[in-house]
Amino acid sequence: MPGTYYFVIVGTKDNPIYEAEFTQGADASEGSPMKEDQKHLSQFIIHTALDVVDELMWCYKESYLKVVDKFNEWYISAYVTSNGMRFMLLHDTTNPEGIKNFFTDVHELYIKVLLNPFYEINSPITSRAFDNKVQQLKRKYLL
Repeated sequence: MPGTYYFVIVGTKDNPIYEAEFTQGADASEGSPMKEDQKHLSQFIIHTALDVVDELMWCYKESYLKVVDKFNEWYISAYVTSNGMRFMLLHDTTNPEGIKNFFTDVHELYIKVLLNPFYEINSPITSRAFDNKVQQLKRKYLL
């Protein structure tokens, strides 16, 4: 199924901070949700790629690590912030420029979350505004 993405922000303690699934369905503006077993498989694939990201983040000067791992037809792209947060995207299509732009803009959104004095680092991001903006970036760069 082309155009399927699973995005996760992983904290410094290897805990998920934010996750979103982007599937291009009949209604491309919203997409159809992933099946429960597919979501669990996506979480597992991302979790197994964390070790690869932890090794590669010290080898590159840039935040965007590109495709760091592959599982069957799925690619895992990663982006690491200066404070050690890992943005990971599981995808089945290649779009390196769009993914890089998506990561960069989500990083800007994440910095705005950090500026909130009530936000604790490594706690889940539950802001509806953050989620809406990530969805807009998804439509702009990925789908």
